[in-house]
Amino acid sequence: MSAVEQPAVTPARIMQFAFGYAAPLIMEAAIAHGYFDALDRKPLTAEEVAAETHTSVRGARAILNALGGLELLVKHTDGRFTLGADAAAFLVTGKPGYFGGMIKHTSKQLIPRWLHLSETVKAGTLESGVNQETEGTEFFHQFVEDIFPMSYPAARNLSDALGVASASSTVKVLDLAAGSGVWGIALAERSAHVHVTAVDWPGMLDITQKVAARFGVAERFTFSPGDLTNADFGTGHNIATLGHILHSEGETRSRALLHKTIHALAPGGTIAIAEFLVNEDRSGPPMGLIFGVNMLAATQEGNTYSFGEISGWLKEAGFENARTLESPGPSPLILANRPA
Repeated sequence: MSAVEQPAVTPARIMQFAFGYAAPLIMEAAIAHGYFDALDRKPLTAEEVAAETHTSVRGARAILNALGGLELLVKHTDGRFTLGADAAAFLVTGKPGYFGGMIKHTSKQLIPRWLHLSETVKAGTLESGVNQETEGTEFFHQFVEDIFPMSYPAARNLSDALGVASASSTVKVLDLAAGSGVWGIALAERSAHVHVTAVDWPGMLDITQKVAARFGVAERFTFSPGDLTNADFGTGHNIATLGHILHSEGETRSRALLHKTIHALAPGGTIAIAEFLVNEDRSGPPMGLIFGVNMLAATQEGNTYSFGEISGWLKEAGFENARTLESPGPSPLILANRPA
């Protein structure tokens, strides 16, 4: 009996990784010139896309064919392109799930930090990062509004899980590192009884106020400016949200933040945490592990964490019943309660 032949090892995957930067930059170029919006209106050839978007035929052909290879577009036998399911849902301007705003930050805000990764790996930290107020305000001021769609479905799911719509008395929500206000907004939309205290750096709260006004709930927001270490959280809140903030704070500041948050909650109040969770042995999922490297490249002590780590910090802070809530986001939410 002959030995089973092993598949030949080729450099194909290494080549794909070597050009890993290409896909987001191709998408960014297509978004910048309105390619996805044009194709949402009707099927078009590369020549027609070029004419409609005032770009070169050579450029349109290259970008559209590449997007077809990435299965974001479908190329038909008559040479016309149509949107794939992902592009139709997430890359067309004005649609509820639009992620194009986030992609537009790839070349100017995300990739430049990774270009110094070798030096950061050696040093292990940065002199300053996006977790610091001056640099963070500059980085996040527009970015938070563009990543609103990433958290909005999960925030609406949270409001349903907590039964906010059936509230018959005031529900006090503490939205920590509020940014666009997405968590407080989604909860406030569900009930007129919801009142939100939004905490963030002073230079960020104008964005929170603007987006809350767009959704018609600004009159039920109050604002508490400051860093999470010194801002006034108030007391007696029924819900506290921490939407994608622990990863930039790092372990020491995150544990201190959870200790501070429990004292701002009413007895029986719920904390809801959104994060890019990783497995307990840090073997996956890839997005969580890659985002951990992103925190190395962008913050002083940030990282991604497992449910076990975060639930341990919650217990240490005095919370009980740490659990996950499946949600339409990158990871399930983590919920816990202040003892009644």
